[in-house]
Amino acid sequence: MIAAMGAIAQLKPKINVIGLAPASENLPSGKATKPGDVVKAMNGKTIEVINTDAEGRLVLADALAYACTLGATKIIDAATLTGAMVIALGHAATGAISNDDAFAAQFLSVANDASERYWRMPLYDDFSKKVKSEIADLRNSAGREAGSLTAAAFLKAFVGETPWIHLDIAGTAYVEDEKPYRSKGPTGVPVRAFIAYVEALASENKHLSVAKANGAKTTVQ
Repeated sequence: MIAAMGAIAQLKPKINVIGLAPASENLPSGKATKPGDVVKAMNGKTIEVINTDAEGRLVLADALAYACTLGATKIIDAATLTGAMVIALGHAATGAISNDDAFAAQFLSVANDASERYWRMPLYDDFSKKVKSEIADLRNSAGREAGSLTAAAFLKAFVGETPWIHLDIAGTAYVEDEKPYRSKGPTGVPVRAFIAYVEALASENKHLSVAKANGAKTTVQ
């Protein structure tokens, strides 16, 4: 995220972009979460801690809720969230999950041309039901079954109606083999996709502005 925002700042596209990098020290202490704990997210939702290894999504949930308070009209998050995504897609592609078909299609049409591979996965209501808790609004883990998709369903609860895409980069952020389009080791995924999509949106906005200007001129004539 930091690398993408650095590049976007240099490119200066005519569009507003917000970058968030939620970070927390992951250290054991007397205040560390324990199975059975119930914590409250910044949007007020309560979360039952089922698995203390599913801690990253707790921080990411707050970041998503915060993005909404900042007025974000579209949200894309990227996280090395689940080992289950590596089981599903290996290191060949990043799993993409979204609550908005048009937004997902628009992003993927650009991202897959940026020398990065993305594959959209489903977000059925079944997965949202799996992360419901009996003692809180949500639980942070629903077990191994469809682990990547229940994790995405958990995150979905923090974006409201905002169009959102979740990129699980667990299998593509770091790889052991080199490809013509990808280095060995840390890959930088999804920096290229983020930049390409922002540039595409900026170009689209420019074309819309020109069309409006031309339309106004024609009307005056």
